Amino acid sequence: MRKVANIQFQIGQQDISQIYLDPKSRDDIPQLLRGLQHIYTTPEVRQAVFKVLENIVPVNVDSKNGRPGMTLWKILVLGTLRLNLNCDYDRLLELANNHKTIREMLQHGMLDDMKQYKLQTIKDNVSLLTPEILDKIGQIVVNSGHKIVKKKQTKIFGAGVIPLC
Repeated sequence: MRKVANIQFQIGQQDISQIYLDPKSRDDIPQLLRGLQHIYTTPEVRQAVFKVLENIVPVNVDSKNGRPGMTLWKILVLGTLRLNLNCDYDRLLELANNHKTIREMLQHGMLDDMKQYKLQTIKDNVSLLTPEILDKIGQIVVNSGHKIVKKKQTKIFGAGVIPLC
């Protein structure tokens, strides 16, 4: 069984909910990371997403032998970046190893500064995210977004009033 995420904080590791993402940035990376931050910090969304992600672990893998795999959170972060940035594995490797905010989102602390991902490790793990898995996760996130919009409309327009768009 793969770990969902590292529960124990390392020295200098930033809580995902506290990672600063520039709200004025028009670049796609901070916007993606903000969406991932929402998934991680909303318990019902996080649980639903990780329940889907548990299905990506091959059945014949022995968790007691060999190297530990990436956490499901890291796979989700890297897979989301690859898909939404439409980037190849080489660019994803560069981002994972050298982009400060992405490394914070991957739960790296000060002691992990020298930790570098290998290309094959990223390929092996991110490729586990099939289109079916990504579609299920997308549905969970979209439903969560609909609930947020519905709450905001209710606060602004009152219950029972449908705004004209």
